[in-house]
Amino acid sequence: MPIKQLPPHLVNQIAAGEVVERPASVVKELLENSIDAGAKKIEIDIELGGIKRIRIRDDGKGIPKAELSLALSRHATSKIASLDDLEHVASLGFRGEALPSIASVSRMTVSSRTEDEEQGWQLQDDGQEDFSEPEPVAHAKGTTIDVHDLFYNVPARRKFLKTEKTEFKHLQDVVKKISLSNFQIGITLRNGQNNSLVLQAALDRSGADRRVSEICGPAFMQESLYLDYEAAGLKLWGWVGLPTFSRSQADLQYFYVNGRIIRDRVVTHAVRQAYSDVLYHGRHPAYVLFLEMPPEKVDVNAHPTKHEVRFRDARLVHDFLYRTLHKALADVRPNVAQDLPDIPSQKPDLNEQQKLYIPVSHDIPAGQVAEQMEVYQRLHEAAPSSSSPATMPVSTSESLQTEQIKASPLAPLSEGLADKLSNNISASLPVDIANTGETPPLGFAVAQLHGIYILAENADGLVVVDMHAAHERITYEHLKKSMAEDNIRSQPLLVPHSLAVSQKEGDCAEEFAEAFQKLGFELSRLSPEQITIRAVPNLLKNGNIEQLVRDVLADLIEHGNSQRIEQEMNEILSTMACHGSVRANHRLSIPEMNALLRDMERTERSGQCNHGRPTWTQLSIDQLDKLFMRGQ
Repeated sequence: MPIKQLPPHLVNQIAAGEVVERPASVVKELLENSIDAGAKKIEIDIELGGIKRIRIRDDGKGIPKAELSLALSRHATSKIASLDDLEHVASLGFRGEALPSIASVSRMTVSSRTEDEEQGWQLQDDGQEDFSEPEPVAHAKGTTIDVHDLFYNVPARRKFLKTEKTEFKHLQDVVKKISLSNFQIGITLRNGQNNSLVLQAALDRSGADRRVSEICGPAFMQESLYLDYEAAGLKLWGWVGLPTFSRSQADLQYFYVNGRIIRDRVVTHAVRQAYSDVLYHGRHPAYVLFLEMPPEKVDVNAHPTKHEVRFRDARLVHDFLYRTLHKALADVRPNVAQDLPDIPSQKPDLNEQQKLYIPVSHDIPAGQVAEQMEVYQRLHEAAPSSSSPATMPVSTSESLQTEQIKASPLAPLSEGLADKLSNNISASLPVDIANTGETPPLGFAVAQLHGIYILAENADGLVVVDMHAAHERITYEHLKKSMAEDNIRSQPLLVPHSLAVSQKEGDCAEEFAEAFQKLGFELSRLSPEQITIRAVPNLLKNGNIEQLVRDVLADLIEHGNSQRIEQEMNEILSTMACHGSVRANHRLSIPEMNALLRDMERTERSGQCNHGRPTWTQLSIDQLDKLFMRGQ
């Protein structure tokens, strides 16, 4: 077949294959056009899930009569005019492909009027780009686009569409996603004669909260934190769900870059890393986050649907997201309000956060962590290999705990600790609380239930604390702090490990050799496709070092950084903290229980244990009254 120019109608249908996948794709493109036109109110009418009809009406600037036919031509747009405009594009649409692509697979009518025109004008298009003169029509300021019989001329595409209910659900999800990033616009979605979604314009924070609650549910708003942080030319704001509000699937994750919802591996990896220390295994976080950055630092022209972007400095974006979210989640404590304080750009000074109270756990001096780990490892190796800590018989577990208490201060609630605390409850309080007499956030202990739970009374009602889970998190954070102060000790290998790698991995190992050294590894390159491991962190000497190095190299190549080594170490510290914490049926005195409560109020991430389970819950007076039907 000879080479020849394709007709415009066929070209538009090919383009539609990338832009128009289903009715939801049409709604997305048309909504973005309305938003770019400055609309303050948008109405969407749907029939048969969008297959029969999609009509979108807005009150934006409108399209002049002279430009109506041009608006339906391929690669015609008012958003950009040069390469420089493309690199600094701030609008949602800019490719000039949406309207002609939609028109090529449907019967489309465009009606519009600008503020300067006395009447509106209407133009019909069937994708042939052979337009007649626009006809006058009664129309308010703005634009209405009416799309009928989607894919009527492409039967192969139409038969792949799902049921009406399924297509409308996809369409509704698109409307929700776009409405979350445009609080200033009122949006109404009607399915047939029924209002499926009515969102009022939100002009302040309370209105934005209301819209997020309507879309994500009131439970999300009750279990989320609002953050607003700016650094290095980047700004991150929005709502981030608490770890206790985790989901079984990633269905409540909305991330926007300059108002555009995106899917990006760098973003997903940074968020997952930030939650890694507090999220229960297999669960997914929930969030509505907005990243604002200079348009020239992100390439939005990576895909026709504009769902994917490329960051000019992906490592900077990853680090900014990770550090901001990690610190925000770390600051979640019983006495922290919903509005977070300023998040420092540097590593927090944990000493400043923990020196105003009497901790339950003994501080482990820097320099002794390695010895504690060696003690734990010897005890762990001495235990029967067939019994894990989770399934170990009670006698063996208690024996292990007893040996640890004798060998090291990893189990801080020792026999003589109560004697070191004052019998007065104020001995376990920070100085300012003891002087003012204010009730602390977690209140004061009143009893211990079945040797498992601590019951405390605070200003709001009853607090129930899982003492093992709470003490496990406290001990874990102390171990991590001491580990950071003690630096990472390296163990030279008697026989170095030779590792076959690709040339790309070898280059990466050579580039990040200093970073590996700070983490306790010593790597050297023998040849373009071979590296040697000469030293490993003392804590990981019994692990699968070769697999760990490969995984770290893969992370470095993909994301520019890696947390795998720290995570492997934290796994061991977490297990040590679990064995070193108080067990069920361990009776505590009132001063000990109050000291544990004060510890929780000062410890980062104290709302969850090391495995992501909650450590405490609040029952308000109103909730207790409902249990007993008081006031009804």
